[in-house]
Amino acid sequence: MSKDQFSKLRVRDADRSQQAILVAARDEFAQHGLGGARVDRIAQRVKLNKRLIYYYFASKDDLFLAVLERTYADIREAEEQLHLTDLAPAQAIRRLIAFTWDYYLAHAEFISLLNTANLHQAEHLMKSDCIRDMNSPLIQTLGEILARGHADGVMRGGVDPLQLYVSIAGLAYFYLSNNHTLSAIFGRNLMTAEALDERLTHMCDVILGYVLIDRGVL
Repeated sequence: MSKDQFSKLRVRDADRSQQAILVAARDEFAQHGLGGARVDRIAQRVKLNKRLIYYYFASKDDLFLAVLERTYADIREAEEQLHLTDLAPAQAIRRLIAFTWDYYLAHAEFISLLNTANLHQAEHLMKSDCIRDMNSPLIQTLGEILARGHADGVMRGGVDPLQLYVSIAGLAYFYLSNNHTLSAIFGRNLMTAEALDERLTHMCDVILGYVLIDRGVL
């Protein structure tokens, strides 16, 4: 093996190790929060020496930030696969609503990590060099969809794409992050298949009812 091949192999091994650490750390932080998470347990999960984790990520806080950045990158990359700009405006927004709902359902760790990040007032995310650049394209895409819908005469004008996305995410996030308390106080299981389908229908009705001029375009 040449020196160049050996160097490339070491880089690949390092990349695999870091990715494995991030997955294990994601699960640890999602389960225990930042305060309760232990680097020892993360090392045990990936069967690596704890010192190697600190070599790649200088501290538990730096590791938590790396997990958050990876978590946001994952959902943004998945959203790119929706090809929203290829769809009619109303269809694009409906697809984004359904995707957001389904993604949150399939990735409970995402909600847990956001809860922890907010508990710490986003102090970690504010140190990120890439988080804003990572999230801005989605808002730009949504703005383009709204502008196209308005130009086609099917959507109202003056809708802030950031506010609209926060509403989409919030309708899904609050329901799922608070489903235990909501189910308890209202005496109704909000996580049955029927209840989840009902919630998605409600979300689409609320959002599209706001942006569309005529619901007959659906």
